[in-house]
Amino acid sequence: MKQETKGNTLALLALAVSAFAIGTTEFISVGLLPLIAEDLHISITGAGLTVTLYALGVTLGAPILTSLTSTVSRKTLLLWIMLVFIAGNLLAATASGIVVLLIARVISSLAHGIFMSIGSTIAADLVPENRRASAIALMFSGLTVATVTGVPIGTYLGQQLGWRAAFFAIVAVGVVALIANLILVSSDLRKGIRTPLGTQLKLVTNGRLLLAFSITALGYGGTFVVFTYLSPLLHEITGFAEHTVALILLLYGVAIAIGNIIGGRAANRNASKALLIMFLLQSVVLFLFMFTAPFKAAGLITIFFMGLLAFMNVPGLQIYVVQLAERFAPEAKDVASAFNIAAFNAGIAGGAFLGGIITDSIGLIHTTWVGGAMVFGAVILTVWSRKLEKSDQRKTSQPTQATILGGIPQ
Repeated sequence: MKQETKGNTLALLALAVSAFAIGTTEFISVGLLPLIAEDLHISITGAGLTVTLYALGVTLGAPILTSLTSTVSRKTLLLWIMLVFIAGNLLAATASGIVVLLIARVISSLAHGIFMSIGSTIAADLVPENRRASAIALMFSGLTVATVTGVPIGTYLGQQLGWRAAFFAIVAVGVVALIANLILVSSDLRKGIRTPLGTQLKLVTNGRLLLAFSITALGYGGTFVVFTYLSPLLHEITGFAEHTVALILLLYGVAIAIGNIIGGRAANRNASKALLIMFLLQSVVLFLFMFTAPFKAAGLITIFFMGLLAFMNVPGLQIYVVQLAERFAPEAKDVASAFNIAAFNAGIAGGAFLGGIITDSIGLIHTTWVGGAMVFGAVILTVWSRKLEKSDQRKTSQPTQATILGGIPQ
């Protein structure tokens, strides 16, 4: 049993290393936007498309590719994912213009989408049921560590050696992740199940699952209205020097790391209740940021709490969708996870795109309250989902009461 537990832990660590590589490339553009814009002679919002299209690539690629590769050996698939990831980032590092850079970002995003889809279910299958949220949190800790170290270091490298150097560094991390999967992940993993189209349609036509996906998109994506343009906001509104941005992103990442741990533990107890509290707090913090952003000390404190809550909802959102899928479409659990990854990135794409519109029309500072309003939409939907849960519980308990009373409904 000890040996099996150790093997499972190593497999989770391998997944976390891969998530680190993927997380670094996903968010690296946030710190590099001004550098990319200046080098390629485009606007900040034009450079912001590197975030938007990456997220759209994940949104569309995750469910489709997960379904198409469902019968492929999980380990073989993991290795191919990292090879595609490395190729995409190598192309980004050598891109001669914005078009090639955006194509490279889409290629990398396809690897991201399918990895996060199967990674979540593999992580959940490696541990007992009562530890699934924590296992998913451990896998997603790779994203957290990427935000703590990968993005700030990549931003610093970009500032010192040019933005391309950051992508070359990500290629190196991708190679390490490939080796980690090769060595640490067992070949004897649960095989995927080909999900018929009719079963997949259950996921996009089931009201409860659609509601959960909407909660994911709004609750997670709202922060990205602000976060995508955090670097220019800190420089132009708060007044920090550009070289200070990497240090602030480090602070933001540390807050995310703490929040991820708290979120995993909270979701183990009651996912929907934990999500409601998290979204409500995040909405308030984003609204407050509008008033604190012009002041350095107050702005930094707000950014810390924004980071604390930004990823805290991820384990809860994943486990909540898996729980719903087990009830309403159990044969499509893997694909449900893929659709939720798509929802995460639909939120990022929508948030980043909306942030660009807000920046160009009424100004950077207004991304704060717009992001807060988006997250508050998730609060409303979560309240609705919890009411539906309670209604289900009442319906389930009625037959039991009838049995107790001799089978006569009262």
